[in-house]
Amino acid sequence: MGDRQAPASLVLVQELANTLDVESGRDRLGTADDLARFVRAHELTALRLGKHDLAGLRRLREALRAACLAHTGVPVPPEAVTALDRHLSEAPLTLRLDGDGEADLRPAQGLSGLPAFTAHLAARIAAAASDGTWARLKACEADDCQWVYYDRSPAGRSRWCTMAVCGSRAKMRAYRARRAP
Repeated sequence: MGDRQAPASLVLVQELANTLDVESGRDRLGTADDLARFVRAHELTALRLGKHDLAGLRRLREALRAACLAHTGVPVPPEAVTALDRHLSEAPLTLRLDGDGEADLRPAQGLSGLPAFTAHLAARIAAAASDGTWARLKACEADDCQWVYYDRSPAGRSRWCTMAVCGSRAKMRAYRARRAP
């Protein structure tokens, strides 16, 4: 299958999107304890995400998955665009210049909880968009999978998380559909 792990700037986006296993239905953001484990694992305790952020975090996760699916050519549903717009409008970023004149986007001062987390992700996505890596973070096109992976293929045109499983299934379904009377 190869290395499907995103570059460092996008790992958090990838891992957030993959907290839901679409095929099994297992949600690693189902409870406050799950959220606490996720926050500790990603060293995000300073953002003060809490139980009250869970529903919004799950909506953000699904909207991000839809955006990653769009990278395979599937249009983003309007409700996902609306959700992303709402979350991002509550998560302002500021531009900072260092002594060498280098620019960096950062979450605005005073944010906490879900807006702070969203701003943290937005800054990473903005950096990835500028270097071309954002478009290679994709969700598997298989409806029963939708696992978010990083497309390292030379042409950047993969559509499935793995050709051996999801790609083979899709090609077999297409073949059977063509052969059906």
